Amino acid sequence: MIHVHLDQTMMALADPTRRAILKHLSQKEARVTEIARPFDMSLNAVSKHILILERARLVHRRRLGREHFISANLEPLIEAADWIDEYRRTWEERLDRLGEYLKELQAKENIDKQRKERKKCRRKK
Repeated sequence: MIHVHLDQTMMALADPTRRAILKHLSQKEARVTEIARPFDMSLNAVSKHILILERARLVHRRRLGREHFISANLEPLIEAADWIDEYRRTWEERLDRLGEYLKELQAKENIDKQRKERKKCRRKK
């Protein structure tokens, strides 16, 4: 089930307009009309973006009479960050091992160079 939520979260975050809406809402709750104000699009288009954010559980809607108030829910972002962090740790471990291997190769190469130089010096004598 978490992967379904993760897919929805990533899909919702893929759009720059939705990311901007979420950033605005992370500061404070707002009416749909307030959210729409900075965007050069119809209220209906902004409402569709908000609906996608709702489906991804990134925002909550609260109704007070005819007013709709939208607020951010950062829990799905935490879940996504945790998922990404798992892969970050895996890749860091792999890259650390690669770094160690490359250091070993470099050290071997340096030893081989030193041996060759000593042999050259002995031959010259």
